[in-house]
Amino acid sequence: MSAPKNFAKAISVGALLAASVGVAAIAKPNSQISLDASASSEVQQAFDSWMGGARLKGKSSKEKCYGVALTGGNDCKAGAGTSCQGTSTSNFQANAWTYVPTGSCALIKTPQGSGSLTIVSMDKMDKMDKMDKMDKKKKRSSGS
Repeated sequence: MSAPKNFAKAISVGALLAASVGVAAIAKPNSQISLDASASSEVQQAFDSWMGGARLKGKSSKEKCYGVALTGGNDCKAGAGTSCQGTSTSNFQANAWTYVPTGSCALIKTPQGSGSLTIVSMDKMDKMDKMDKMDKKKKRSSGS
């Protein structure tokens, strides 16, 4: 095969791979998150639909939300030592994002706080990790 044909074939394979990854790059919600009662009915409806399994279609229907995914449940950007989708190393990792319905991110409540439209600082992440470890230790000692 000639160089131009090899190049064209490589481009085609790359485009197909990129398209398939793009389709799969929408993480699912988890049962440990909820929406604040102050959400508008439109945002609440979109959130409920998403929690029920509906896909978020189109750019205007979704926003990146940091700190709401479970371990391995992020769409992308999971910080140093990770590559992308599904690589977060802790629940509600503050530098890993997941797509959520537009307008819901800051209203999403997790066991470690609210969702964020921006990456949370490393200091806050360290505090959240310490709180998570303390909660786990407390649960073990209480027999929960």
